[in-house]
Amino acid sequence: MTAKIEKFEDLDVWQNAISLSVDVYSRFQNCKDYSLKDQICRASVSVPSNIAEGFERQYNKEFIQYLFIAKGSAGEVRTQLLIACKLGFLSETDYQFLLENTRKISAQLYNLIKTRKERFS
Repeated sequence: MTAKIEKFEDLDVWQNAISLSVDVYSRFQNCKDYSLKDQICRASVSVPSNIAEGFERQYNKEFIQYLFIAKGSAGEVRTQLLIACKLGFLSETDYQFLLENTRKISAQLYNLIKTRKERFS
């Protein structure tokens, strides 16, 4: 039986998005391309932040909209990871690790959106 979700911190996708953000920050802490570093760090923080903000909204429709924004930010992170890897700011190993995490989060967001639409609309 699944535990009841009472706060956004209970969501696995939010927990995974927090981990992604911390992982992005740690891997880019010494990056000298401050523009790319700032953009990818802000996008990674946007994922859990939008999940949290949507959860705290009053209506399900609002929550779903914020989940879509979070999903978009996950795609933005994937794009920036590829650019960082191609420019040599990120190792192939780190790129693959972070890429898989963003794909997992995107899939979790998709499933949560689908569930919210089917069960709560």
